[in-house]
Amino acid sequence: MGKENYQEIAYQIVELVGKDNIMSATHCATRLRLIVKDKDAIEDKKIEKVPLVKGTFFNAGQYQIILGTGIVNKVYAELEKMNLKTLSKQEQEAIVKEQEKGVKRFMRTLGDIFVPIIPVIAATGLFLGLKGCLFNDNVLALFGANSSMIPDYIVTLVNVLTETAFAFLPALICWSAYKVFGGMPVIGVVLGLMLVSPILPNAYSVADPNSGIDAVMAFGKIPVVGCQGSVLTAILTAFLGAALEKKLRKIMPNALDLIMTPFLVMLITFLIVILGIGPVMHVIELKLVWIVELLIHIPFGIGGFVIGATYPLLVITGLHHTYTMIETSLLANTGFNPVITLCAMYGFANVGTCLAFFAKSKKENVRQTAIGAMLSQLFGISEPVLFGIQLRYNLRPLILMLCTSGLGAAILSVLNIQSNSYGLAVLPSYLMYIYQGRQLLWYFSVSVFSVIVCFVLTYMFGIPKEITAADYEEDEIPQDDSTVDKEEEKKEEDFVSPVTGKVISIENVKDPTFAGKLLGDGFAVVPSNGIIKAPADGKVESVYDTGHAVGITTKKGTEFMIHVGIDTVELAGEGFEILVSNGQEVKQGDSLIQVDLEVLKRKQKDPTVMVIFTGGGQALEVTSESLIHACKERVCKVIS
Repeated sequence: MGKENYQEIAYQIVELVGKDNIMSATHCATRLRLIVKDKDAIEDKKIEKVPLVKGTFFNAGQYQIILGTGIVNKVYAELEKMNLKTLSKQEQEAIVKEQEKGVKRFMRTLGDIFVPIIPVIAATGLFLGLKGCLFNDNVLALFGANSSMIPDYIVTLVNVLTETAFAFLPALICWSAYKVFGGMPVIGVVLGLMLVSPILPNAYSVADPNSGIDAVMAFGKIPVVGCQGSVLTAILTAFLGAALEKKLRKIMPNALDLIMTPFLVMLITFLIVILGIGPVMHVIELKLVWIVELLIHIPFGIGGFVIGATYPLLVITGLHHTYTMIETSLLANTGFNPVITLCAMYGFANVGTCLAFFAKSKKENVRQTAIGAMLSQLFGISEPVLFGIQLRYNLRPLILMLCTSGLGAAILSVLNIQSNSYGLAVLPSYLMYIYQGRQLLWYFSVSVFSVIVCFVLTYMFGIPKEITAADYEEDEIPQDDSTVDKEEEKKEEDFVSPVTGKVISIENVKDPTFAGKLLGDGFAVVPSNGIIKAPADGKVESVYDTGHAVGITTKKGTEFMIHVGIDTVELAGEGFEILVSNGQEVKQGDSLIQVDLEVLKRKQKDPTVMVIFTGGGQALEVTSESLIHACKERVCKVIS
């Protein structure tokens, strides 16, 4: 195709998308990627009628036009001559985030904040669960022992394991949120530590009427307490601090910036939070106590439903520790605690959510997250479920969980089920009801009911489509001997898998362009190492600067492309090392690309390696299934 034709294709694309609608343009190995102001103004069908355009779709804030390897470079080169604006990867990511609005943007921000700290929270949850079971007098009594027999040094060491992460949770959140909001993370850590400084009255102790600890009163009327467990306060602290830091750095003289900016940020932010946001949260907590005590006495399970359905929201904001005051008061006066019973169904509903995601999702990383979150939730730690699943996927799983939690709490309220203790959740919580057979039986029955209901509702209505795409499945279809015979009669080329790993069908790749064979047939490999090698002798025709793709033509004229990962062009070369150059002759087994799979995992990029036969004039008579079967033996016969 002549140059003027590529120029015409570029002109048609810009005309149909709208030059004023294009904010920036870039490309990967196969697609033209445009950040546009209004994707709804683009008529996909007209774009797809442009010569050489194989399809379009919108993903990750980008309007992507599939052109194919080689072609996209030439079309992009013509676009550059049209003076279209091109932004850096960081600038493009900022624009994508700005285009997200409302709930979607809120969910993305929460995900960015909590994903880095979820593993620590989940691990601490397991420690707490083991402690709750092994140090419980009812469990130890089965072995003729009690908690007083446990040596003090063991108690101390276990307490360090179970209490550190949650004691300093605001510091962890401030650190992560500060990075998300664009500030210096070390300032966020210090601000977070200030919120839980041991010099301040502990929020949990202030909430406990038997502790003898009261809030410090500033100016005689402003209560000053620590912010233990307050997720919302920690996020607001990071937001205010980062915003103030960015403003100060713009106006602060260079000679003073190093010291004065952190000094002013920490001073101003701390005072605003402790004397402003903190007291407001304290007043909200006291009002909440009054409301909960009122709800407990509403008949017909109505109050139970409200408490059960709203308690998870209090966990998200960090206000749930105020229930300690109510629970302590109830236990002191009646010997029973119905509040924790009503709140407990939330944990069991979360288990149902995790099971549904594990059962229906076909993405391995989602399934792993679901199992890890469920194990943590079984011992009472819910943050991995909340922030790793329910707030991450369109809020529908959260809404279904709230309804299930409310329903279970309403049933328990009607049945007058109540514990004789507090502090245990999910699996260990059964120990609080063994004092009476009826209490234990109904609590167990309703808890299982809550798991099942939430599982069914989430499985049917709460799983987003993007995580139900077919996952990697090794094809077991044997190669037809007659097909092999036909191959041997024709001109053949031997291909080996470009990387060690599990060979899968191209249709199972989690990308519509490759799975739909819009660029050609081929096969894919889920890699177990990062060395990408030449599957056949040939000449390197194209190597992308980002290192994620290479095009090769064999000596017999077969054209193919090796594409490493899905959407890895967005990494801008991070984790990739190019080992060959354009025009270089390579032998089968020569190393082409070295990729750091840990970087791809950390950036949440699918590492699947695709081998696509892109030559339009070739007849690929070998089916995807026989390619897979042959590649299991390390050799693929391809007709050229």
